[in-house]
Amino acid sequence: MNRFEPMHFATRAIHVGQEPDPTTGATVPPIYATSTYTQSSPGEHKGYDYSRTRNPTRVMLEDALCSLEGGAACACFSSGCAATTALLATLSPGDKVLAYADVYGGTFRLMKRVFETFGVAPVFTEDTSPQAFAKLMDPRTKLVWLESPTNPLLRVLDIEAVAKVAHAGGAKVCVDNTFATPVLQLPIKLGADYVLHSTTKYVGGHSDVVGGAIVMRDKALQEKIAFLQNSLGGVPGPFDCFLQQRGLKTLAVRMERHCANAMRLAEHFREHRKLSRVLYPFLESHPDVAVAKKQMRGGDGFSGGGGMVTIVLKDGWEATKRFCSSLRVFSLAESLGGVESLCCHPASMTHGSIPKEIREGRGITDGLVRLSVGIEHVDDLIADVEQALGNA
Repeated sequence: MNRFEPMHFATRAIHVGQEPDPTTGATVPPIYATSTYTQSSPGEHKGYDYSRTRNPTRVMLEDALCSLEGGAACACFSSGCAATTALLATLSPGDKVLAYADVYGGTFRLMKRVFETFGVAPVFTEDTSPQAFAKLMDPRTKLVWLESPTNPLLRVLDIEAVAKVAHAGGAKVCVDNTFATPVLQLPIKLGADYVLHSTTKYVGGHSDVVGGAIVMRDKALQEKIAFLQNSLGGVPGPFDCFLQQRGLKTLAVRMERHCANAMRLAEHFREHRKLSRVLYPFLESHPDVAVAKKQMRGGDGFSGGGGMVTIVLKDGWEATKRFCSSLRVFSLAESLGGVESLCCHPASMTHGSIPKEIREGRGITDGLVRLSVGIEHVDDLIADVEQALGNA
């Protein structure tokens, strides 16, 4: 940004990529709803020739996300899965991708049912420790894939330590930062080469747009991702990019409220008689609380455990089904990260594509429920969960 640098995170979230329109002075830049661009002569244009390749509204969003994550370049996609597809497509037959087992069901599906058929072998560790990753590294391992916090068990991996292991073995590191966002966590500073987002979630923040993004540590990584972005064609439209950038402007203040509400809710229910477990990274009972409090500190130094809380009901599927159906403020729905609170049953929804025996072996049982805690008044959220547990 040319007007005033450096800036704090919350200021960059509002201003980077949003310079006033030079033609009219419009404070909010226009949406460039065009598929093509008029050229002065063959091959001579103003940096844009076709909107699958490049669009000014998309460039604005990419510039903003790149700035917030502290990267050198960014590529935006039509969904988180499209971004994941492009990143996995940097691998070749015979390569391996090493990941912690608790990953989003759509990521597992892409790795196992799509890319494995192309000869890219996914390897999963059930252990979060850097030593476990080191044991599974070999010369074929070209990418280490991390979610932190993970989905839906909310494990927190030591990104810096695992990145050192990966780089020592010649592998690149991707961190899915969807749950934490750059407000709470900056993976590139911790050693990641790529940061991936489903911008559908906290970046958009209002459950009204689907998108994805990859932020790259250095320009050397940009060329291949940009080639795949253009060649695979999974790019967002300009209106989708506009909505995501509008969401970015309030990301910092929303995440503060998400974190505060989630912490209150987790503390309130941590010893509830109908729950066997309450998982939240900043609870002292969480197995990774020390790593979480060290690592989950983002753009302006704000620290928090995120907006996701996972609970496990004691009485199995029927009680869980009654609980989910009884919620009134929380909506039973796929996705997360919107201003409104959502309840998800991973075994039947987001992680349903994972075979039952694998899913349950990893702890994603029929009694597990993932709560995306919104920015409503926390007392209403607590009361809603209380009454739904009463019905369970």
